[in-house]
Amino acid sequence: MNAPNRVLAVFAHPDDIEFMAAGTLLLLAQAGWETHYLNVSGGDCGSMTTGPEETRGVRAAEGRAAAAILGATFHESFANDLLIFYDEFHLRRLAAIIRQVRPRIVLTHAPADYMEDHMNTARLAVTAAFARGMPNFGTEPSVPPYEGDTTVYHALPHGLCDGLRQPVAADLYVDVTDVQPIKRKALAAHASQKSWLDATQGMDSYLDAGDAMARDVGRLSGRFEYAEGWRRHSHLGFSAQDHDPLAEALPPAARHLPD
Repeated sequence: MNAPNRVLAVFAHPDDIEFMAAGTLLLLAQAGWETHYLNVSGGDCGSMTTGPEETRGVRAAEGRAAAAILGATFHESFANDLLIFYDEFHLRRLAAIIRQVRPRIVLTHAPADYMEDHMNTARLAVTAAFARGMPNFGTEPSVPPYEGDTTVYHALPHGLCDGLRQPVAADLYVDVTDVQPIKRKALAAHASQKSWLDATQGMDSYLDAGDAMARDVGRLSGRFEYAEGWRRHSHLGFSAQDHDPLAEALPPAARHLPD
């Protein structure tokens, strides 16, 4: 059965967790949950000045430092930037990690986002969680299946719009105001990304951009100064009943819309 109260964040690139999910992870850790941190890609394309292998090494070290700040267990990446595909290779590897962790909650990207790596990671997370108890689906490395409920939550997309510029709102908002300084510190661990994001996405400061994103989500909540937003995947195939463990774990900090 599930080990009690474990959460696994499955996101595409180093620093995606810090932008989208770190506050929720911190609050769950404060509530006694065991937290796990996975960047599917090692971030090898995230530099204008160093080659892919050197960049991957730098970003792995940054990810480990960020996970330590968040108090989360770090899991090694197994893919490359722009090459996260919904295929057998990636699915068997992610399914192995899910079977190792046995999470009650899986946090991942929005199913519709501005880039394919994010959307494919979301699809992989959903299917890998679905396959957790299937003995005829082998993983790489081989990990035995397990029985137990899990609930998948999707973050809001970057820019709060899907790839066709349509606004996306959450049905659950988590108040991260008290932990926003720690979330910013974890994002600062990805120091190599300041020049990269300035050059490729026009961000004056990726730390300020992270604060601004949480502030924008807070405004959507109608209540919180800083927030992270989540949408709950269907429970069918994942749990016997339509549980909402994230809201149950964080009752003072979580607000459903509509009330």
